[in-house]
Amino acid sequence: MTTLTIRPFKHRQPRAKPVDREGQEQAALMTELQLRFPAAFKLIYHVPNGGHRVKLVAAKLKGQGVKAGVPDLVLPMARGGYFGLYIEFKAMPPFDAAVSPSQDAWIHALTDQGYLAIVCRGRIDAMDAIRAYLLQPVTVAA
Repeated sequence: MTTLTIRPFKHRQPRAKPVDREGQEQAALMTELQLRFPAAFKLIYHVPNGGHRVKLVAAKLKGQGVKAGVPDLVLPMARGGYFGLYIEFKAMPPFDAAVSPSQDAWIHALTDQGYLAIVCRGRIDAMDAIRAYLLQPVTVAA
């Protein structure tokens, strides 16, 4: 005859939902940009390449041209001899992530094409970079 051992039920603490600090900081940047530089806010846009998706949706988006590593924000205003500004946005330290090899490759490729492509860590860093970029003279096509 076998004996059954009954163990008491251990209640597990529910996992805390991950906090999207990068997303929160980027949203705060957009709010501040709307107030301080409305002309830039009107043109800047986010490239939603990241995030977790169902495989079928990911495959569909890839077929439509989504590419890994494209910077998060694009400001199509020509300034300082550049054709536009691309920002790879990271959360402020200590919540920032490393720049991936594909992100680094895009930054270099965009720079080679005449764009200012940079990494900003947090909304303050990004706002400073956007402000400095906008203060440069408008790039005039020859």
